[in-house]
Amino acid sequence: MERWLALELASTIRHDGDGGVTDDLATAQGATRWIQAQTDLLPVHLRVGECVADEALWGEITELRRAVRALFAKAVSPAPPSAADACQLPSAEQALAHLNAVAAREAVVPRLDWPPEGAPVARLLPTDHDPRIRLMAALARAAVDFLSGPQRLQLRACSAPRCVRYFLKSHGRQEWCKPSCGNRARAARHYQRQRMAADRPSPSS
Repeated sequence: MERWLALELASTIRHDGDGGVTDDLATAQGATRWIQAQTDLLPVHLRVGECVADEALWGEITELRRAVRALFAKAVSPAPPSAADACQLPSAEQALAHLNAVAAREAVVPRLDWPPEGAPVARLLPTDHDPRIRLMAALARAAVDFLSGPQRLQLRACSAPRCVRYFLKSHGRQEWCKPSCGNRARAARHYQRQRMAADRPSPSS
């Protein structure tokens, strides 16, 4: 399954497997570990090894995540958003303004490469050498690409009990992010039906 950087960022808030919610970005150290784990999704020009999250960078990443999750909530509407933080998110308008502002922090210039034995290729090269600015711009632009692309139409909030993840719907009947969530949802529905049957008054004799 293809991984999307914006979805990875939103998914740092997730079900912990024990009925609660965990935050992979709860500390600056956690943010650094998460950055290192995204090496294959970040631009090749970004010096990921230099992106050690201090308090300032940690705050910027978590604030950008809030904007991304607010826009994910807008994308899945009118279906319910993830219940993890829906009541704590900024408005869609505020989130959009923040996302665009972060994406614009790093200027880029076009470059044409034309190898002797190949077709010309256009690339956008960054002009800022600060890896932190590059990181934040890359995260924001990944969200811009995701939300402006066709994958936005497949975005869903998992409806299984206790799950708070967003996921991409891969087929028409998919309701949950993974099979274990489907099993939990079906078990909850079965339990609810049993309770309703037990509470139903017996017909008078």
